[in-house]
Amino acid sequence: MKQLLQNIKDGKTIVEEVPIPTPHEGQALVKVSSSLVSAGTERMVVEFAEKSYLGKARSRPDLVKQTLDKAKREGIMPTVQAVFNRLDQPMGLGYSTAGTIVALGKNMQGFKVGQRVACAGGGYATHAEYNVVPRNLLTPLPKNVDFESASFTTLGAISLHGFRLAETQLGENVAVIGLGLLGLLTIQLASAAGCNVLGIDIDPKRVKLASSLGIQAVTRPQAEATASAFTANRGFDSIIICADTSSNDPVELAGVIARDRAKVVATGAVGLNFPRKVYYEKEIAFINSRSYGPGRYDLNYEENGQDYPFGYVRWTEGRNFQAVVDLMASGKLNVAPLISHRFDIEEGVKAYEVITGKKKEPFLGVLLTYPERKMKEERKVEFPSIVHRPTSVVKLGVLGAGLFANSTLLPVLKNNKDFELIGIASSGGLHAQHSGKKFGFQYATSSEDEIINDPKINTVAILTRHDTHAGSGAEGIESGKNVFVEKTVGG
Repeated sequence: MKQLLQNIKDGKTIVEEVPIPTPHEGQALVKVSSSLVSAGTERMVVEFAEKSYLGKARSRPDLVKQTLDKAKREGIMPTVQAVFNRLDQPMGLGYSTAGTIVALGKNMQGFKVGQRVACAGGGYATHAEYNVVPRNLLTPLPKNVDFESASFTTLGAISLHGFRLAETQLGENVAVIGLGLLGLLTIQLASAAGCNVLGIDIDPKRVKLASSLGIQAVTRPQAEATASAFTANRGFDSIIICADTSSNDPVELAGVIARDRAKVVATGAVGLNFPRKVYYEKEIAFINSRSYGPGRYDLNYEENGQDYPFGYVRWTEGRNFQAVVDLMASGKLNVAPLISHRFDIEEGVKAYEVITGKKKEPFLGVLLTYPERKMKEERKVEFPSIVHRPTSVVKLGVLGAGLFANSTLLPVLKNNKDFELIGIASSGGLHAQHSGKKFGFQYATSSEDEIINDPKINTVAILTRHDTHAGSGAEGIESGKNVFVEKTVGG
């Protein structure tokens, strides 16, 4: 399958052939039809990757501190090696897609093959022809919501969560600063909730687009005067900042146009040097919104499928996703006018040339599309250029392509003539593909069974998570292969 990847080490954005991933318990395999490129998060990743090593260090002093702490504990050379191994790992870009379920792992009650779904989550809802997605990051689609609209679901949930944090009520006055994708979604959500909404942006074209959606909007120079008239000199009850800028102007403007004890919520990445006087005198509350809603960054929720009780956490990230697609189905949230570009996945690199400004053209919603194409439905990618070593004693298959494999074991084996590196597997397929090419394996796969049952392999190295060692080791022994386990655990 085709997947869009970012190399953090050299800054290159490429489309690669990667094994189709294998769904495990609590996951679905989704054939992607459309995905949305994030002009904020993904642009920052690409721009960070394109920096020199010095530029990367300057832009992320927090990571520099972690590196220095590691060097003090473990020494300089092991730290340097770990850093370069980490940078060398390819990153699957994207976090908001839509498509059709084609296979299910165990314990996926409520979902079925052939079901249309929206998908969310970095590392799961990537720009790839197929994705494996955990159950709590999947949302069934109503019949009248198309895939292109559904690919906005994750971004819509970010906007919705920010709006919920403002705790606005029917009839209240809400200002939205910044009319990019987040802002244009937020103004529609606030209007659908019965609020009086004013949009503010520095770009007249985005102001015009907001107006075409039925929302009053003005450019920055008119903001303060319009806000005064809009609220009868009382100030806004809530201000939601959706701008993407290092400038402090959005938080300064929010303070000026807010009423006493108003709430300011930031969903965009903005400068946060507050003017104390106005925030103090008006006793303004400020909240930095965290992504899609409760459940975000909780591995038990996102990866293990443990939901929060409905009566205690009404709006989890999954319920926010469902609310967004329901609003699309009812016509209260219209994303079609927000689409500015479409690129086939094979031309996905061009999308990043647009959002990073390499192509000097205006943009808003940038979609990747995945036309139906004839392709091998295989979970294996072969590397035909690899030279076979028929005299090698050990015909090796590897389960796991993480940091231990890439930094410790495989560099030692790469040029050892006693080893023939035949196949390597990782559940998502991406890391196996990268390690397979890097170290000279004959193929990469997302299926452990492919390695276990390959008659060319006489030895299996198990380098996966420790809790999987017992099962994989037993399967390897039962298949008549020698088994090397990185580290055994009791149990």
